[in-house]
Amino acid sequence: MNRFPTGKLFRADDGVDLVLTRTFRAPAEDVWASVTEPERTARWFGPWEGEAGPGRTIRVQLVFEEKAPWAEMRIEACEPPRRLEITAKDAAGSWHLELLLSEADSGTELRFVQHLAGAEGIGEIGPGWEYYLDLLAASHDGSAKPEFDDYYPALKSSYEHLTVTEPEA
Repeated sequence: MNRFPTGKLFRADDGVDLVLTRTFRAPAEDVWASVTEPERTARWFGPWEGEAGPGRTIRVQLVFEEKAPWAEMRIEACEPPRRLEITAKDAAGSWHLELLLSEADSGTELRFVQHLAGAEGIGEIGPGWEYYLDLLAASHDGSAKPEFDDYYPALKSSYEHLTVTEPEA
């Protein structure tokens, strides 16, 4: 299968933001449930355990990663059904992520943002999130799950050649 990169890099106050979007033919509340309810996150990312809420830390099992490791995720902000901000830590380091949902003409747009210090490693990061967001879409609409090999290393070069632009107004 031939995949194309959808991510964009935007200049941010403290680095760059990698931004990817997906549109779902569903209300925001349903998409929100797909990214916050453990039985639904298990379908595309991994199940989680713990008591969720702003300022709290949950544990997520990354079931589509080799050896299905667990990662700690601190919930920085949770504004249902519009915004979820987390900081995740695992063996690979830490990530600062935001998921922003808004009503679109045909349903709900999910804007996924990873706040980065710089564009180093974007050739590995971008294809990984493309894969996970397509897993989310497949779990949501019942289509076939994508294969990681269709994303990496296929999209690596495209991501490495992204240019950083000014944020959208």
